[in-house]
Amino acid sequence: MPSLSDLTKAVIREKKQDGSPLYPDYMPFYDPLEKVEDIGSFEHHDPGHRADPTFPNLLKNATKFYDLSPNVGTEIEGVQLSQLTQSGLDELALLAAQCGALVFRSQDFADIGFSAQKRIVSHFGPLHVHGWAPHPDAGSHEHMIIYDHASDLRVRRSWRGRSPIQWHTDQSPEQQPPGTTFICMLESPAQAGGDTLISSSVAAFKALSPRFRKRLEGLQAVHSNNDGVKQEMKNGEQAVMRRQELEAVHPVVRVHPVTGEKALYVNPVYTKRIVGFDQEESDYLLGFLFDHIAKRADFQCRFRYEAGTVLVWDQRVTNHSQTLDYPAGERRHAFRLTPLAEKPIPSMVEEDDGQCEKDEGRVSLGLC
Repeated sequence: MPSLSDLTKAVIREKKQDGSPLYPDYMPFYDPLEKVEDIGSFEHHDPGHRADPTFPNLLKNATKFYDLSPNVGTEIEGVQLSQLTQSGLDELALLAAQCGALVFRSQDFADIGFSAQKRIVSHFGPLHVHGWAPHPDAGSHEHMIIYDHASDLRVRRSWRGRSPIQWHTDQSPEQQPPGTTFICMLESPAQAGGDTLISSSVAAFKALSPRFRKRLEGLQAVHSNNDGVKQEMKNGEQAVMRRQELEAVHPVVRVHPVTGEKALYVNPVYTKRIVGFDQEESDYLLGFLFDHIAKRADFQCRFRYEAGTVLVWDQRVTNHSQTLDYPAGERRHAFRLTPLAEKPIPSMVEEDDGQCEKDEGRVSLGLC
């Protein structure tokens, strides 16, 4: 069987011949002495409330769009995110909420500069500064740099001896966690790998039986980043700890402020226990929910990147995971801009929501 190097038609992702990074201004910078002040509470007005549901501004130049799976993920061609008007960004917020995640390729977003990037993404909320992940030496603290390379194995070492497939919602221990979030890929491994897995938390909730859904509504869970803090502190003198450990209590089932959809809001990385349950009871319930999120591939899709790809996703209605499935030493380089949103809105317990009778699949199987 011929190797890929023998096949002249094999697609090789963009690289510099000398092996240097495509975007040197976005190289990771670590300063152990940096400190960050918490943003504090704020009133969040989701731009999706203002959006025209026919998306005339967002999709007016679109040449093609298609779903990547039945429950989450849509790819859109012909749209330049940097050129969207305020109305187009409002519609982007609504569509991301409805689809869970959107992917845009061949973008110029990486080339418009730190200030313009932040101006666009801050349309969705105040930008988060990560407690220990690097930012670019040449630019803003709000740009969280994602970097893996032979010269910087920090990410690889943090997952040493553990599976890197860790479903989570970014920064859920914040009092007001993220909403509409951007990842811009600067450079991908040469041939394949380094994708992002996305799972619909709306589909995950809907797939549960109506009676079980009701049992989850009204419950609260504790979210903490204590494990991430402990992992970072293992870096010794090189550890970066800009903020203290974070902890928050959020509803197990939250409601999206624009769509009204209910979503399961727990994740294996940050959710620690159910409030009011004994530890064994909490572990039992969360273990089931974590398996439900991880194992149900029918809720999921996988985004493949190359330089110029931008992923826009709503963290209120999804979980996601990295993949470290490419050769160690290959460069994977991106940045994330993460707007914070509202304090999670709890789903109210309804005595009889009639959902089982509305589900033809359950009715046909005699499950109601």
